[in-house]
Amino acid sequence: MKYNFIAIEGNIGAGKTSLASQISQEYNGKLILEQFEDNAFLPKFYENAAKYAFPLELSFLASRYQQLKDQLTHQDLFKSFTIADYFIHKSMIFAGKTLEGDELALYTRLFKIIEASLPKPDLLVYLYLNIDHLKSNILKRGRPYEQNIDFEYLEKIQAGYIEFLRQQQNMRILIIDTNKMDFVKCKDDYKKMVALIDSEYETGITRVQA
Repeated sequence: MKYNFIAIEGNIGAGKTSLASQISQEYNGKLILEQFEDNAFLPKFYENAAKYAFPLELSFLASRYQQLKDQLTHQDLFKSFTIADYFIHKSMIFAGKTLEGDELALYTRLFKIIEASLPKPDLLVYLYLNIDHLKSNILKRGRPYEQNIDFEYLEKIQAGYIEFLRQQQNMRILIIDTNKMDFVKCKDDYKKMVALIDSEYETGITRVQA
């Protein structure tokens, strides 16, 4: 890998963790995985989104900030680069779809303070997968609290990501359409994705679809 810091992003069930883990293992990268399973508000949110959205988003923001701050400021001399299965801005994307009014205004103020203190990735990779495939992946991995996620929520999050990506002007972004790919089971698909990531280093700020 030619990068110092890569962030893999995508909607729920897009395969972020799988791809980041594969790349880190093959290329000796320091792996940062989001610690979402430790969040006590997550199951409650899926049962009652209106009640638990604000504490959920705040707790995720605090957790992501602390983890990225700790991991990115302490370099591992035995690893050649760092790869994470999320980017801090996902906090704002999700909050923008789950919060409203004063709660969203307060959250946005806090996010801007936190975001300014974290380095941006050298490359942001967005895995694009349609809603049917996302739902299928969510059902397959079998996390109990995710089984009732509806299509409307996934569509809102997808729209939030696309809106964010379109607004970025000074960031290297690679969008990969994975609807006809299986980079977990198919080695050729995985190699194709790695080749796209590698070639993106020479092309500057761009958007690429495979």
